[in-house]
Amino acid sequence: MVDDIALESDVMVVGGGGAGMFAAVAAARNGARVILIDKNVVGRGGATIMAQMTCASALGESEPDNPELHLKDTLDAGRGLCNEKLAALLCEGSPKRIRELEGWKVNWARSDDGKINQVKAPGHSRKRCVYVDFLSTGAAICAALRNKTSRDAGIRRLSNVTITDIVVRDGEVAGAVGIDVPTSAPVKIKCSAVILCTGGMTKMFQRTTASNNLAGEGVGLALRSGARVIDIEFLQFYPNGHLAPRMVGLDPTTWEPTRVKLGGRLLNGLGEEFLHRYGEADGGSYDTARDILTYAIYKEVEAGRGSPHGGVYLSFQHIDEQKLKDALGPVTEIFARNNINLTRQPVEIFPIAHYQMGGIEVDTEMASTVPGLYAAGEIAGGANGANRLSGNALPEALVFGERAGESAAKYATRNKTSRWDDKAAQPHLELVRKVSGRNISGTRSPGQLMAEVKALMWSKVGAFRNAADLEAARDRIHAMRQSELDELSIAPEADFNTSVVEWFELRNGLLAAEAVATAALNRQESRGAHQRDDFPKADERFLANQRLMLESGEIVSAFKRVGA
Repeated sequence: MVDDIALESDVMVVGGGGAGMFAAVAAARNGARVILIDKNVVGRGGATIMAQMTCASALGESEPDNPELHLKDTLDAGRGLCNEKLAALLCEGSPKRIRELEGWKVNWARSDDGKINQVKAPGHSRKRCVYVDFLSTGAAICAALRNKTSRDAGIRRLSNVTITDIVVRDGEVAGAVGIDVPTSAPVKIKCSAVILCTGGMTKMFQRTTASNNLAGEGVGLALRSGARVIDIEFLQFYPNGHLAPRMVGLDPTTWEPTRVKLGGRLLNGLGEEFLHRYGEADGGSYDTARDILTYAIYKEVEAGRGSPHGGVYLSFQHIDEQKLKDALGPVTEIFARNNINLTRQPVEIFPIAHYQMGGIEVDTEMASTVPGLYAAGEIAGGANGANRLSGNALPEALVFGERAGESAAKYATRNKTSRWDDKAAQPHLELVRKVSGRNISGTRSPGQLMAEVKALMWSKVGAFRNAADLEAARDRIHAMRQSELDELSIAPEADFNTSVVEWFELRNGLLAAEAVATAALNRQESRGAHQRDDFPKADERFLANQRLMLESGEIVSAFKRVGA
């Protein structure tokens, strides 16, 4: 048996993406000793690094703009469910973070007059979104933050550590327990504050835009610690997900920035523009909000007007070839290697799982309902309401990460005395030892169960839902969580035992998935990214936020009117 690894800090940040790295930087510059942990490699995993182009910020460089207009667009996109204070914090803070990143060598694209270039993304009323280039805005942000965190003596970076539980004593955070991936050794971290920056849960769906490490663990960790989650039923599907022909070397999200930049036409299988059938005045419009666009594509396919592979067409055939080459640059070479000629053929697209709007309930300090537990980025719920505005994910990570780091550092300063309790931590440590030492030869592996979960969530808790599917999904996931998880086989590898990591991903991810299915079943209406075939219209009774908690191992929920 390997020895426990013991660590101590003021603030622990879980998740090394954009929100996590910014939180670590902010906590350190507010005087905290910081441990920044990621289950993969800090700064190389998560969703931020995969973000291609747009980052919304009311700089007003391409045309007059201000945070109040950005806030209005954000609230409109949220379909009445946004926490206005959180949304305002995002919109007001974004320009500051963009300027700060510029000072950290993020080279925002500029127009000929030297000003930062801004483009109009779907759902925005202004040219508001900044970018580095066509495909690597997120990568550039992560590179700058990796540099900052690696050079800060107040930040200790730990890769390949999975956090399995938050240790809570007398209702307050005392630290955390995890597992060292290379050795399967239990890890115990004594700290005054924990910031969860673990991203969403799109790994739990068969087709997704995000990296394969976003399994909803943050939601599970929060619920087990006693925190509330809010509006977790709202999962955004990326409408322009690549479907066909086969494409290697590019992200499935390639087509939205392409469409935004060039104005691609959406056509059904009959070659007809169709958005005007779903409330859009212009059938060829490219600035339609994502929830409406997803709905329109699904309904065209459902009506039998889909493309050969079950999606719709995205066409650039009306755009001059030289304009395409100038706009796409080296990307045209990748298209050519895939035998895709955009001047001669459309591509097929269909919505894929993209972003979790709901998450851990936080206030404007990014504090959860458990003292000492904070959240930032995609895992923090409230700002987006029922639908996230395109381009708001990156500023949400940056602004909320900075605020969470500052708040957690101040909390740690006020709570210097360690609350660590070996007795409270012991059950969590024993679970790590038990799972990593089981080496059970069962009939199913964690990977096989995860495959079933992904298929179940895609088919029954996807973009269009109904009571029968949601009940079936909830009950099946509940059974997995309560009994089948403990029967899974664990491989005997001593080093980098991925089956142990997958087991813990499932433990918290199944809880998150059950929460989504439960919340979706409870919300008997269609609003934003939550669409019910059996309740096809928005209902004034559900102009309310839904909060979920874990009580005696079971998920309970309650609705509360927005602003009440």
